[in-house]
Amino acid sequence: MQFKDLGLKAPIRKALEEQGYKNPSPIQEKAIPPALVGRDVLGCAQTGTGKTCAFATPILQRLEAKSGPKRPIRALILTPTRELAIQIGESFDAYGKYLKLRHAVIFGGVGQNPQVEALQRGVDILVATPGRLMDLHDQGFITLDHLEIFVLDEADRMLDMGFIHDVKKILKWLPDQKQTLFFSATMPPEITDLVNSLLKNPIKVAVNPVSSPVEAIAQSVYLVDKGNKTALLAHLMEQKRVKNALVFTRTKHGANKVARDLGKSGISAAAIHGNKSQTARQQALADFKSGKVRTLVATDIAARGLDIEELSHVFNYNLPEVPETYVHRIGRTGRAGRGGEAVSFCDFGEKPLLKEIEKLIGRSVPLVEGHPWPMQIFEAPKRDKNGKIINEEDAEARAAAKELRKVREEARKKAPLETAQAAETPKKHRRKKKAARPEEVITLRPASPPVVEKRASVPGPKRGVRSGSLVDTGDSVPNTEFHRPNPLESDVIMDATARMLSSRRALLSGLLPKEKPRKKRAEAPKQQAVPVKAEQPQKPARTRQGPQQKAASPQHKKGAGRPPRRDRPRGMPPEPLRKNQPKDSTEQASLMKPYYLDIGR
Repeated sequence: MQFKDLGLKAPIRKALEEQGYKNPSPIQEKAIPPALVGRDVLGCAQTGTGKTCAFATPILQRLEAKSGPKRPIRALILTPTRELAIQIGESFDAYGKYLKLRHAVIFGGVGQNPQVEALQRGVDILVATPGRLMDLHDQGFITLDHLEIFVLDEADRMLDMGFIHDVKKILKWLPDQKQTLFFSATMPPEITDLVNSLLKNPIKVAVNPVSSPVEAIAQSVYLVDKGNKTALLAHLMEQKRVKNALVFTRTKHGANKVARDLGKSGISAAAIHGNKSQTARQQALADFKSGKVRTLVATDIAARGLDIEELSHVFNYNLPEVPETYVHRIGRTGRAGRGGEAVSFCDFGEKPLLKEIEKLIGRSVPLVEGHPWPMQIFEAPKRDKNGKIINEEDAEARAAAKELRKVREEARKKAPLETAQAAETPKKHRRKKKAARPEEVITLRPASPPVVEKRASVPGPKRGVRSGSLVDTGDSVPNTEFHRPNPLESDVIMDATARMLSSRRALLSGLLPKEKPRKKRAEAPKQQAVPVKAEQPQKPARTRQGPQQKAASPQHKKGAGRPPRRDRPRGMPPEPLRKNQPKDSTEQASLMKPYYLDIGR
């Protein structure tokens, strides 16, 4: 049988041919025709037999026939893991290459803004994990009122991972009239009642016996002590010339430890688990698929949905506590009819788990003997007061997590102290700079005998000022050589304009310190030779005044008692008011008498 015999249209068949699909698999052959006509489907088949294509192609064809300008969400595919959601999105990309439908993939662990932007542009098909779907729905970014098709992929794993309450909540948001498709590798009896309540007159498709592994996978088990598993793993990787291998551990701490130990043995390895960020997980998976990393060590979060072409080996470093998980683990190899090998390690405490797995698959797993690290410890596992087996790896994981929390807490306490020290550092520098000011102070006084004022301080020139340097004092005054740190320290009496230009020019050149603005000096005493216009009346003390008193007071008249405003350079002291002032201040020597330079030698 070919895909055209299933009723698929030419654009979809063309895309399937480009992906290497020639003939449909048994699950595709039995599930696609009823799904195309809108029937509910309950599909059960081993991992790697093409279940994604079995529900993706009918969805694409049905939605393409009724596509319009508006793009509400018309199909929802719910998956348990991020990796599986990404791979389903890639499948819709490939199968719908020649169609005009839009799809989006949303999952947690990453920022939601790009996902929200994709939803706002409009999508026909949405692939989602439960947590992020509920989050965006509660925020108002997702509405499912126009949903036509609902797919629950890996239904048993979705419920086993604790999503049962989330799934039930999401189902209340869906319309009553819709098509429902359930696909899974196993169908344990615990979820049968739920499936029967959701599906209406479904077509049940069970290609192989429930929970049976792929026949093409060669299975084996090695009895080995817990402490020798890593050494045996490295030995088998070299002995079997393993091209790429997926190693499963029980805990996240164990995955990190195994990857680290393999790296010490010269075997490139990367860990992938729930504590890794989504970016790190995607990078590790990409490196593994490209061949940069030879071994990918994962927890059961990667047991579902990882589609790795030509994966040669799967190693069960720890046997799973749920027998069905064993089927999903080894199903990562032997995909699409290819061969593969699944190797399991079993210590004495894991023997009961091995029996449950053999009971589920209906046959015994071949035992390999004669390896370099045979089992030598035959002690029963320790149990707590409730009879539960105490796993040493779990205790190590808890201890590692406790140590990590302790380090983070110490770093959190240390951060405020470092911040406070960094905040105090500039204050110390400012105090040092304040103490290193010049030792001599120049003051401006009225005409009187020279008085020298010295301020004791640490000896030494001001930073940036060298003795004997030439200072540019502006265009109005030629360059003058000063032999003291302060260019104003000179016996030459300059007029006000020259002093101002020299001081400002030196400040711009970085030769004078930028001192804080001084308080306004008291007005210099008036000279007898220069009459003053009118003395400003003293401001009376502030007292309560009535409206009539305020109007009569000369202080409240606009401009009353204030000297006329004069334009003078900024920073210059106020000059006395004079009548018939000449244009050039240098023509009268008496004008310079109120101000001169008092220099302390």
